[in-house]
Amino acid sequence: MQVDYNRYLPIKKQIMSENYLIAHEYNDVTFEEESIMYKDFERCTFTDCDFSNCNFTGVAFIDCTFSGCNFYEAKINYVAFRGALFTDCDFNGVNFSMVDPLLFEIEFKDCQLDYAKFYTLKIKGTTFTNCSLIAVDFMSTDLTGVMFDNCNMHKAVFIDSIANKADFTTSYNFSIDPERNKLKKAIFSQAGLKGLLDKYDIIVK
Repeated sequence: MQVDYNRYLPIKKQIMSENYLIAHEYNDVTFEEESIMYKDFERCTFTDCDFSNCNFTGVAFIDCTFSGCNFYEAKINYVAFRGALFTDCDFNGVNFSMVDPLLFEIEFKDCQLDYAKFYTLKIKGTTFTNCSLIAVDFMSTDLTGVMFDNCNMHKAVFIDSIANKADFTTSYNFSIDPERNKLKKAIFSQAGLKGLLDKYDIIVK
């Protein structure tokens, strides 16, 4: 039986010594700015970890889960997310527009994404549940089939976005111009219809 001696190394040493990590658990770890570049993580779990200012260039996350993690000012460039679940994570101000567009399979639950940017990104089928999406940039974003479940979308920017079949039924505070966005078969509640009429200065009671 071959012994994996890397498992006995401190976590930071493991990260520096391995490029492909499988089924590792990281708890309350503060990652250094360039410690995870060009590494692949598969079926890993990150709990209460701090990725502030980290450079994610060339990183791939496959079937990974993140809980209570901080991504403040993280550089999410050229990252592949395939089957990533984020719960109670802070992405305030993070720019997602440079992630790998071919591998973007993410689910967000109870996350802070205020002022995040998804500009021109294709995020078809992504799910946002109980998330704060205040002033998020969805300009020219492909939101086909995206589920916005009970999200605060105050001042979120929708210009030239494709939101066909997207579900806004339980979300609120959004303002979307149907003449500047594609909304074919998108789903809205009656209460949410006023968010489609803001440009007309109509009073809905």
